[in-house]
Amino acid sequence: MAEEAWKVEPSGPLRGDIHVRGSKNAVTKHMVAAMLGEGESTIRNAPEVGDVEITGAMLQALGHAVTRDGSHIRIAPGPVAEPRVPEAFTGLNRIPILMVGPLLHLAGEAFVPLVGGDPIGRRPVDFHVEALRAMGAEVEVGDTGISARATRLHGARIDLPYPSVGATETVLMSAVLAEGKTVLRGAAMEPEVVELALFLQRMGAQIELSPDRRIVIEGVKKLKGASTRLAGDRLEAFSYLVAGLITGGEVRVHGCSQDRLVTAITTLARMGARFEITDEWITASAPDGLRPAAVHTDTHPGYMTDWQQPLMVLFTQAEGMSVLHETVFENRLVYVPALKKMGCEIETFNACLGGPACRFHDSNSVHSAVVRGVSKLTGADVTMPDVRAGFSAVLAAAAADGPSTLRGVHHIERGYHRPAEQFVSLGLSLHSETV
Repeated sequence: MAEEAWKVEPSGPLRGDIHVRGSKNAVTKHMVAAMLGEGESTIRNAPEVGDVEITGAMLQALGHAVTRDGSHIRIAPGPVAEPRVPEAFTGLNRIPILMVGPLLHLAGEAFVPLVGGDPIGRRPVDFHVEALRAMGAEVEVGDTGISARATRLHGARIDLPYPSVGATETVLMSAVLAEGKTVLRGAAMEPEVVELALFLQRMGAQIELSPDRRIVIEGVKKLKGASTRLAGDRLEAFSYLVAGLITGGEVRVHGCSQDRLVTAITTLARMGARFEITDEWITASAPDGLRPAAVHTDTHPGYMTDWQQPLMVLFTQAEGMSVLHETVFENRLVYVPALKKMGCEIETFNACLGGPACRFHDSNSVHSAVVRGVSKLTGADVTMPDVRAGFSAVLAAAAADGPSTLRGVHHIERGYHRPAEQFVSLGLSLHSETV
């Protein structure tokens, strides 16, 4: 079967300006939240990514009107005649599970197909299911999907065993119209979660963000449509800053505020990067080369798991030994073989390295890596297994000494706004072709 691939020729330092839009992780959750409003909602600064199209098609299949005008997405909720997300959407992304709560409010029942997403480790729906059951839903997990019923969801005390972003979002979107008060402990507090809570508050929800990962939601009878502008994607901003550093160039990133990158900026600064930061843009360069580092990923406000793939490639260009310890997803290092094929000197381990012991301690999960730099990167023919890994392969190809063929580029296009255009604008020789 024919597929799109990118042919990348290293073309020297990458330089230029990148304007980032909202993240795929934020926009799709806002689109689901818009189901709950009585009236149209508008989401501005939305990226053009595959996940938006998939989520929009799911909403339309449920009877909601979805229109797009450039970076604006408008969603007008309609009556839900059939509260089923078609099985044709099985495995395309992780959004269907988030629709269960809203569908229970709108129709009293729901069916959503099994979720998909990147193969980065177990992201079970157990936390979502248990939260919905605690709020009074009858939930069955079957071979093809999840079925749920509830005459009325009610508030509950919910303790998450781990601060899961998705499960926190399920509780938010289920509790806002539930009867009574919901207290969620162990909640994720990532910027995208807070951004969703603020959008729901604009719609009329009563949400209190308390200390110690606690969120209190007082259910209301109805919500209205709302309008919001998404904040800049911190994953994309970091990825392009690294693109400049890894090729000896300098990329100026607009549209993502410093507070969303504070930990990432400090990590790169420790490696020798020099920053200029204004209210409008951030730029990084490394005129004196890069030093190695030891980095431990964690939930927010720690070093983000989605920042580690570009960092891993950057480690290969730092003089010395670097260590990465992944503590969020146990299978996040599935992309390492592709990078090793391109000359990256990386060894992976199931031990906890680079920080305190994590929940994968004494397991068989390969979740730590030691990277030797400076590695001489070479062009190769590689297949990219997921969205963030895909971007890291482009970075390696940009710093290699020969041409590369990168397959599986649909993963990048699912999560980054017009990535081929952006890289070409920075001076990279990149051509798309069918292989």
